[in-house]
Amino acid sequence: MSVLVITGTGTGVGKTMVTAAIAALAVADGQRVAVVKPAQTGVSADEPGDVAEVVRLSGAGTAREYARYPEPLAPATAARRAGMAPVRPAEVAAEVAELASTHDLVLVEGAGGLLVRFDDEGATLADIAWSLSAPLLVVAEAGLGTLNATALTTEVAEGRGLHSAGVVIGSWPAGPGLAEQTNLHDLPVVAGAPLLGVLPEASAGVPASEFRQRARRWLSPVFGGEFDADAFVRSGCAQ
Repeated sequence: MSVLVITGTGTGVGKTMVTAAIAALAVADGQRVAVVKPAQTGVSADEPGDVAEVVRLSGAGTAREYARYPEPLAPATAARRAGMAPVRPAEVAAEVAELASTHDLVLVEGAGGLLVRFDDEGATLADIAWSLSAPLLVVAEAGLGTLNATALTTEVAEGRGLHSAGVVIGSWPAGPGLAEQTNLHDLPVVAGAPLLGVLPEASAGVPASEFRQRARRWLSPVFGGEFDADAFVRSGCAQ
């Protein structure tokens, strides 16, 4: 794949860490990687955003953030309240396609979930993915409620003609309970797509050099990693 669109089942599920881990493995394998954030909200002009965090952790060489709004709201709402121009998915898709012509991998990280609005006409991350014919990676939570949210996301994606490449759990707790353990088996079923990785909840605090090394254990061979869901369960990590 030359373009991968990364969405989540909601806000704060670990999309940025998953994006950074995928980028880290690609960079380590000698690929030219670009990271794109169509809209960043809730960050002031002089603060580092999600793209900067991905670059710091992964070493990706190209970063693009197309719009930034100060309030932590949906992009369309944040743009309207700030009196700023909204994100136009068609324009983002065109620029991503251009980046794909000079990079081996372009990672597009959404804001919130798949259907969060970029503008008042209702354009979303799904429109960007569709315009690019790009696969979608869904970042999900580990615990209660994640099965419904993941099923809704993947069903909507399928209905819009998008291909779901798989699911990654963005934050695995140090002490998982019964719901987390059983969700390891059930998430791929409700998603209709494989479980392609699990990141620990403390991954955001791992130093960059260590993050890049550990990422290979967190992600599946699809991304150049070593993660295997069955082995993860057998090893006792889910207990």
